[in-house]
Amino acid sequence: MDKKDFNQDTRYTVTLRDDDNKLRPANFYVMRMHDDGMVVRMTDKAAMLIKIKYENVVKVVSSTDVEPQDRYTTPEALLNEAHWKGKTSLDHYSSSSHMGK
Repeated sequence: MDKKDFNQDTRYTVTLRDDDNKLRPANFYVMRMHDDGMVVRMTDKAAMLIKIKYENVVKVVSSTDVEPQDRYTTPEALLNEAHWKGKTSLDHYSSSSHMGK
């Protein structure tokens, strides 16, 4: 898959190729899209921000647009492309202000 197959502020359920080249199910929320991959918040694990390469996603099972009041907020500096050079994950808690967190 490539960049055009994804949208920012959308939840996805996908089949993902992991580091061991095995196929795994994954659920995530796309925080930011870069040219070489997307920064996502895993919704089925701890509140980790992870950079996933587009080609590691084998299949999109479902996608759901997120309403503006329910979107996760994270400081812009943590999402920009320069911050993610050489990184694959970041432990950061982000939430929607609409959810009271």
